[in-house]
Amino acid sequence: MKEKRLEIILWSIAFPGFGQILNGQFFKGLSFIIIEVVLNYNSRFNMAIIHSFHGDIAKAVEVTNYQWLMFYPCIYMFAVWDAYAQADGKVPPYSFLPFAFSAYFVTVGLIFSSTLRILGVLIGPIWLPILFLIPGIGSGLIVRSLLLRFSDHSS
Repeated sequence: MKEKRLEIILWSIAFPGFGQILNGQFFKGLSFIIIEVVLNYNSRFNMAIIHSFHGDIAKAVEVTNYQWLMFYPCIYMFAVWDAYAQADGKVPPYSFLPFAFSAYFVTVGLIFSSTLRILGVLIGPIWLPILFLIPGIGSGLIVRSLLLRFSDHSS
């Protein structure tokens, strides 16, 4: 990964919209920032993060507005993908798949985060979706690999 692309993707991961601004797409970047702030505020995401870091998962679940937070994974992953795709250089084929599958899996993790327990422990609306990111990335990479292999044979 080129240094510029790495810089852009890391800033986009830190805050959706920053990568677009670094790519010179100011309107799009500002749009993602506004969307992120609206979703974050209405879902009470920061409060859920604070309670989760303090180990009070029940309080994190209680303060979370899931109706708003359900939008967050797809907007977030799309903003990261978009910044990556628009960054310096050509985009590898099917490289969007790990981002898309991550959005799907994180959303599923969020859906079950208020009730799913692992070894009897409630993981909550912050940590469970993060755990679901791992199979999301893995699934996306596997599907990408299969598609690349299949498309190479069909050429």
